[in-house]
Amino acid sequence: MLPILKSVSKLSSLHRCLHHCFSSATTSLQKDADFTSLFNSCVNINATKKLHALLIVFGKSQNVVLSTKLINFGNLRPDFYTFPPILKACVHLVDGKKVHCCVFKMGFENDVFVAASLIHLYSRFGVLNVAHKVFVDMPVKDVGSWNAMISGFCQNGNAAGALGVLNSMKVEGVKMDTVTVSSILPVCAQSDDIVNGVLIHLHVLKHGLDADVFVSNALINMYSKFGRLQDAQRVFDDMEVRDLVSWNSIIAAYEQNNDPNNALRFFKGMQLVGIRPDLLTVVSLTSIFGQLSDQRISRSIHGFVIRREWLEKDVVIGNALVNMYAKLGDMNCAHTVFDQLPRKDTISWNTLITGYAQNGLASEAIDAYNMMEECINIIPNQGTWVSIIPAYSHVGALQQGMKIHGRLIKNSLYLDVFVATCLIDMYGKCGRLEDALSLFYEIPQETSVTWNAIISSLGIHGHGEKALQLFKDMLAERVKADHITFVSLLSACSHSGLIDEGQKCFDIMQKEYGIKPSLKHYGCMVDLLGRAGFLEKAYELVSSMPMQPDASIWGALLSACRIHGNSELATLALDRLLEVDSKNVGYYVLLSNIYANTGKWEGVVKVRSLARDRGLRKTPGWSSVVVGSKAEVFYTGNQTHPKYTDIYKELKVLSAKMKSLGYVPDYSFVLQDVEEDEKEQILNSHSERLAIAFGIISTPPRSSIRIFKNLRVCGDCHNATKYISKITEREIVVRDSNRFHHFKDGICSCGDYW
Repeated sequence: MLPILKSVSKLSSLHRCLHHCFSSATTSLQKDADFTSLFNSCVNINATKKLHALLIVFGKSQNVVLSTKLINFGNLRPDFYTFPPILKACVHLVDGKKVHCCVFKMGFENDVFVAASLIHLYSRFGVLNVAHKVFVDMPVKDVGSWNAMISGFCQNGNAAGALGVLNSMKVEGVKMDTVTVSSILPVCAQSDDIVNGVLIHLHVLKHGLDADVFVSNALINMYSKFGRLQDAQRVFDDMEVRDLVSWNSIIAAYEQNNDPNNALRFFKGMQLVGIRPDLLTVVSLTSIFGQLSDQRISRSIHGFVIRREWLEKDVVIGNALVNMYAKLGDMNCAHTVFDQLPRKDTISWNTLITGYAQNGLASEAIDAYNMMEECINIIPNQGTWVSIIPAYSHVGALQQGMKIHGRLIKNSLYLDVFVATCLIDMYGKCGRLEDALSLFYEIPQETSVTWNAIISSLGIHGHGEKALQLFKDMLAERVKADHITFVSLLSACSHSGLIDEGQKCFDIMQKEYGIKPSLKHYGCMVDLLGRAGFLEKAYELVSSMPMQPDASIWGALLSACRIHGNSELATLALDRLLEVDSKNVGYYVLLSNIYANTGKWEGVVKVRSLARDRGLRKTPGWSSVVVGSKAEVFYTGNQTHPKYTDIYKELKVLSAKMKSLGYVPDYSFVLQDVEEDEKEQILNSHSERLAIAFGIISTPPRSSIRIFKNLRVCGDCHNATKYISKITEREIVVRDSNRFHHFKDGICSCGDYW
């Protein structure tokens, strides 16, 4: 009985002391949480323990300064259990370094737990060199140490470092566990290393690690990144236990690989087993219904998000909604959601810029980027450049694109394969082919992405032979061609009239590379054959396609019919076009032009009436020319420009000189039934001629002129520009909707084949 009474007495005394300290601490906390007096009042180990309890109660136990004081107080010596939680609690690198010094002085740097905590600390702050030194200096390493170092490289985006540590781990005979596998699989996808990914999967199966749900989820994500959806689904199907992450992973796998129907099927399966969607599920759903162009359900998802107030919780879901509306082509709604975001990050701006660019609204994309630049807390990243550079390409804004290039050179980001590809494409589309080639030879050429960009650039400039040679160089470098490579090659052959070479590429693609032709490949072949005058062959190819021809296929055939004046086949092509895309006014214009060229004015009236009845209006032709730093835009028949009198005067002088050299106006390109003198006036007022004349009167003699046109150059303007280049001794570069024309000394680079 007496020992019990003594224990009760001790407890009461401890309680009174703790109560006293608690009261003092409460008062102290009201005075800026000053614990100094409490530390001074501790005279023994019991009081120190009570103070420790108070620190825990008030949430101060992870404060580095107070924790360090506690360690140093009362002659308490920390052990290897002490340092890991303190290192984890460090919120500043300088605090971590102080604790590291303490670890070193007390001789705990060789303890595996403490060393692993130090590796985690330095990795968290991105100081990988110190983390790796701690790791290398460890005399003994357990699997946790290896995992810590692999994780450190992973979280800092250093795939090569992570895989290097993994290889050393194998050499040392240390077996991977579930943590190792879950950490390293994302790195295999990041470094495009499918071989290591499959070997790790074999290790997982051999050692029974696939029973771990985290490992299986990581495998699904890895196979998804490689586009191996069957392997991802096989892993999912073999899982005995699936959590919400498993379902989100398989849904995202199909969604991110442009298979929205299967993604939706798995979402319905998830609902059937009673798993409720979370925010990440809804992020995938926004993309799924955006891809399916389902306006109604997309708006329902938006309502679902608003009802749960998720826009306020996470910027990710807001960005997903902006992206969803962009995919639906509704940039007004996309911008409205963007404006409503309570917090915007770099991805928010990138999504908006990309949405405008991909919907053909390059000027709006540039405006959005300019607004982003005004936000001092938003730092552009790789995604920003990949978004905005194509917008500059679209409008031919060479100077702005070059400024971005200069900015990227400072931080070497121009060497990034995706950024460099955009820059190559920009220089190519802005008529600076030499700069595009120069950049191509400066950057890494390990993947097909950069090769595809330069082959495409050569193609639009009419250098089909060079494009084919570069393809041979690509194969010699053991870079594997993909489906985009062959789209670029076939397009290059089409622009250069290389019929046999194009057909050979089409055959090689299927027989040697096992690539099934897509709609884009068929479109290039129809354009190749049709442009060369093989209209029947082109139509036979369309008729034999294993999939339903889309608007691009019939449009290519219709364009070929216009070049070669086949109104009968053109009518058939238009009928098919109206079945798949009845709202594109360009097709009506093409057929109208065909009738006009053959003098069938009744057909012209009929087609124009049909377009008018359907509320369709022809896209007005415009051309722009850059003089100094300003782009001047001219529309056909424009008489509002401040210098229009000087422009028309120059055109009159040029017209007289052209006729003296043998130029004869081609009135077949006048699509109005008017007198010949009026037809000549109409030809002279085409937008590209106005832009060229303005360029001549506004720039020094013999300097180059660059023109950007939204429609295809007409035959008469093409002929006239050849004469003008000879008369003025200038190089005139014209980019129309399809390709580039370099006019010099009376000759065009296209060889009159376009």
